Amino acid sequence: MTRLIGLLLLAVLSGCATRAPEPKPDAAAAAATAVPAEGPAVYSLDIRVDDSALRSLLQENLDLARYRASQAALSRVELARLAAAAPAQAEALLETEGYFNAKVDVSRDPDDDTRLLLTVTPGPRTRVGEAKIEFTEGLADDDARAQRESLRNSWALKPGAAFTQSQWASAKSDLLLRARTGGFPLARWADTAARVDAEAHTADLQLVLASGNRARLGELRIEGLKRQDRETIERLTGYRRGDAYTEQKLAEFQERLAKTQLFDAVRVQLLPETVDADGTTPVQVTVTESALQQATVAVGYHSNTGQSVSVEHLHRRPFDLPVRARSKLQLSRDLRGAELELSSHPQPDLHRNLASLQFEQDRTGDTIATNLGIRLGRLYESTRDERLSYVELLRARETVGGEVNTNLAVSVNQQWIRRRLDSSLLPTDGHQALALVGLGYARGGGSDDSGPFGRMQFKLGAYKPLGGWYASARAEVAQVIAHERVGVPEKLLFLAGGDDSVRGYAYRSLGVERNGLTLGGRVMATGSLEIARPFTMSLPSLWGAAFVDAGNAASRWTDYRPVVGYGVGVRWRSPVGPLRVDAARAQETGKWRLHFSVGITL
Repeated sequence: MTRLIGLLLLAVLSGCATRAPEPKPDAAAAAATAVPAEGPAVYSLDIRVDDSALRSLLQENLDLARYRASQAALSRVELARLAAAAPAQAEALLETEGYFNAKVDVSRDPDDDTRLLLTVTPGPRTRVGEAKIEFTEGLADDDARAQRESLRNSWALKPGAAFTQSQWASAKSDLLLRARTGGFPLARWADTAARVDAEAHTADLQLVLASGNRARLGELRIEGLKRQDRETIERLTGYRRGDAYTEQKLAEFQERLAKTQLFDAVRVQLLPETVDADGTTPVQVTVTESALQQATVAVGYHSNTGQSVSVEHLHRRPFDLPVRARSKLQLSRDLRGAELELSSHPQPDLHRNLASLQFEQDRTGDTIATNLGIRLGRLYESTRDERLSYVELLRARETVGGEVNTNLAVSVNQQWIRRRLDSSLLPTDGHQALALVGLGYARGGGSDDSGPFGRMQFKLGAYKPLGGWYASARAEVAQVIAHERVGVPEKLLFLAGGDDSVRGYAYRSLGVERNGLTLGGRVMATGSLEIARPFTMSLPSLWGAAFVDAGNAASRWTDYRPVVGYGVGVRWRSPVGPLRVDAARAQETGKWRLHFSVGITL
């Protein structure tokens, strides 16, 4: 090595000179000799190592390479100094990747005096021999045995894994974070050591985690309340005073507060440095209340119901009562409606009581349905699941081909929603499902068309990334069970077609054909498969998609005949959800139809 450095110094002192910008390789020597001896040194560097990752490491961090890339003026003496330091610096860099026996040589290219060759022989990579993790303080107690084992099992650098500086640091940070979020917010490393045996190519890891005492959740310290009650926040904690702290409990508490729509901003955090007399740790809750009243006016167009305008008003505490009052008026080409909903602030069991009055006139199908409905129910919302129980009274006035029918139905219903998505707004992985079961009694114009009925509905949506592509699928199956003579209101029956059903067909245009009219069916099944990907990496939010849909509604399963629609579309992953524009062809009619929709639905 000394001889090579000496040769390099001799070459530099004997006439390396500046060449013109970007000279061709075969002209480099001539350009160098044309520059006065006192000019700056110009050189190129060729790093020779088989592993491309190691080559990139040296190119980005080696001083000799960085000065070359910067094209900064460098004297011949400085170049000689960098060349002399390069082997030791390169070996130190390689040690961070687990190569403790690397050999690095610097030499001059015999065919080009201005070209330096840095040759690397990494040698065997060091791997983890054993990883010994000990715990002191709270985590050393007998009741923490399961948590200790869980932490040990979560340790990332297992025996046999390649030992690198970045993975060593990452593994320590990850384990410390797990301990802190798992109940010990003051956990810290008392000692960490990696003992490297360069000859055996192993690294034995020894760590001692001082956990501090287990934190227990204490009083709420609430800031930011102006109009809302303190009890509203206390009811949503989801834990009792003295319960063991975990970060997940506070995260779920914060999400429940956000879902009340009473606050614009919510922050929940433990105060780990403070311990009250009973040994509990206070929880700080900081909120920014939403405006007491809110009005929204919307004008738009939907491919299902046409152009529309809607006005919505929300009062978060009418008459200073712990309830929310929401009213909405909607006018569109095919759908008109009004709604008033009262919902309580969360109760101690995390439920909300609901009451609503709805009026709707639906002209989307061949039946003009005027519906008046009253609902009373209870809603339970967790971070990922919902459960709604309600009683509904529905009065329906239906006009079909000039004939008017009036039906009345009362039912008891139970609905479940499950979400396991990576994002509720823009999902790419996971699934969501809805299940609805109802039992009721329908009364028509006479006693012969009255009787009990049952209603079931199931929806499933799934998302899966496939390399650079993103696949999605949805399915829906529904059925009303009743005697044929029972006059079940049209609103409780099923029609298919439209944006979130079978594209290529008009909204609610697929159902039971009778006398040239399309009526709701008692059974329905639809499904969809879609594949999408970004158009370019520079526009990751703009996707192209291809899809195929199928389904229909019928009076009974023996009459069920699915129809198919397929097409292509564009997706914009906007901040409010995916905006979808689709061109779909109905296989049954051969016609194309344009569809617009925003967001994901169940």
